[in-house]
Amino acid sequence: MGLLTAALPDFPWDSLVPVRERARAHPGGLVDLSVGTPVDPTPEVVREALAAAADSPGYPTTHGTPALREAVVAWFARCRGVPGLDPDAVLPTVGSKELVAFLPSLLGLGAGDAVLHPATAYPTYDVGARLAGAVPVPTDDPVRLLASRDDVRLVWLNSPGNPDGSVLGVQELAAVVDAARAAAGRTGRPVVVASDECYAELAWDEPWASSGVPSVLDPRVTGGDLTGLLSVYSLSKQSNLAGYRAAFVAGDPALVAGLLETRKHAGMIVPGPVQAAMTAALQDDAHVAEQRERYRRRRSVLRRGFEAAGYVVDRSHAGLYLWVRPDGPPQDAWSTVADLASLGLLVAPGAFYGSAAAGHVRVALTAPDERIAEAAARLTGA
Repeated sequence: MGLLTAALPDFPWDSLVPVRERARAHPGGLVDLSVGTPVDPTPEVVREALAAAADSPGYPTTHGTPALREAVVAWFARCRGVPGLDPDAVLPTVGSKELVAFLPSLLGLGAGDAVLHPATAYPTYDVGARLAGAVPVPTDDPVRLLASRDDVRLVWLNSPGNPDGSVLGVQELAAVVDAARAAAGRTGRPVVVASDECYAELAWDEPWASSGVPSVLDPRVTGGDLTGLLSVYSLSKQSNLAGYRAAFVAGDPALVAGLLETRKHAGMIVPGPVQAAMTAALQDDAHVAEQRERYRRRRSVLRRGFEAAGYVVDRSHAGLYLWVRPDGPPQDAWSTVADLASLGLLVAPGAFYGSAAAGHVRVALTAPDERIAEAAARLTGA
């Protein structure tokens, strides 16, 4: 696994430092809505499980404990509409970002291979392709590119989307899966469809709030065949476990077995106490419902504030963010960032998420209730 680090762009968040200082100078202080890092307590049931497993002198298993993998399988059946997963086709990861960044390399991609990802997207999809020496291709129409190109080896889906909160329905997911399988049949080379679903438990709009956000592993999508499919999930958002680096990938047993073999050699292992904490988190739906309600309240307060101040909230059907632009003529995202910094509010420019996103800013819901209320008050002049 050779990593071509020279191909990496500058880290985008470094460019936000001067704006942060401007926002911090506001008399009421900084309200940081730029990064989706959880601020609420880690659930007690999780902390208790971590503490109970703290005496952990031996090496943990790379594949994850049987209890953890069974908990993932049960969670998929109970919460995602995906029954009957093979526990062997589940693999814990050190957060989801490392898997996103390294998956093209772990799959053996390189020069001449294309990695499709959403046109408005978390930048690590692009970074992962570059690390492997592959070509990142942003697109809102992966089905068309799969039919017209013979070099596609990996397709990233992200539903619910970061940063824009868009959601892919069953038919949209199935169309990509079918196109990827047709491309593999045409070229004789495998095409993997990997779906980043880390915000799936945070759906706000219908029909997703009632029926759930569909997974790429849903039988209605797969036709009962998981070949070439991976679902990536993190407990950072639904369970406030960002500091635990607790995530997993599941799907095609053959693909997971290959990832497992490489990760065993490389020592890419989730610590044993964290595996115990993950197991407890996946078995307890009550804390997820409680956290979802917190974010629902904050989202409502922030949305009202932005709309009252003359902004438009686009998409944002699910997830931890509002996807915001000024009403009226298009405005560059950095100008909107500066306007909000004058109120002491720090948000992320859409430019971080691709050229297609240059007119929006991303607003995180991850601030304490008091700071969310303060942000809304500043927006409305209350």
